[in-house]
Amino acid sequence: MEEVNGGLIKLICCVKKSDWGRIGRESTVARLYYRNTGINIDQNQPYAEFWMGTHESGPSYVGDTENLTLKEWIERNPSVLGETVLNKWGTDFPFLFKVLSVAKALSIQAHPDKDLATSLHKEQPSAYKDDNHKPEMALALTEFEALCGFISLEELKLIVQTVPEIVELVGTARTEQVLELNEDDGKEKGKLVLQSVFTELMSANKDVVAEVIAKLISRLHVKNQARELTEKEQVVLRLEKQYPA
Repeated sequence: MEEVNGGLIKLICCVKKSDWGRIGRESTVARLYYRNTGINIDQNQPYAEFWMGTHESGPSYVGDTENLTLKEWIERNPSVLGETVLNKWGTDFPFLFKVLSVAKALSIQAHPDKDLATSLHKEQPSAYKDDNHKPEMALALTEFEALCGFISLEELKLIVQTVPEIVELVGTARTEQVLELNEDDGKEKGKLVLQSVFTELMSANKDVVAEVIAKLISRLHVKNQARELTEKEQVVLRLEKQYPA
């Protein structure tokens, strides 16, 4: 074990340049990364995430050492975590602290629970880098929008009645199942119907999806000439502009 003197230890942190990040100096992540590392900002590159932690896909390094990761440093100096934390979590952090600078919508994410995360990591460690279930907490530094969870049964019924493109993808049988549902059927039946609709959407042929999206976008543009689009209709147009089918 090394002797640890008091005071703060500088970390050299990791940056992720995902396509959805803000470009160049417009990105807070880029400016943080420059202040942290001294590496010049590429004005043509997106800078999406600034990672601080022990995750092997983007570990932090201890500043005054040569290629010593934060995890390795903690393994040499476990007492810095305190006995309670060390006994519960060991020398690896169970969380990953990030700063995000977002220019366009992120992809949909579905996180496993702890048991499934452990199983997936054991079976496919190259794809699932750790065994954590990744619950998330976001602190908004600026205004942002988020889509979370599933819509209500009432709204789903309205959608299959007013958005023909959805019916085209999920089929008449699934649509009828949705419309026939009522509160007396119970939550479990509702979950099964929602699962079947979601599965049908997510497994639809890509060419068919592209064709249906084109119809939807065309219809919304026509609607926009006659009335103001709803908030969700506007979101659809924005998402299609960011990620053309």
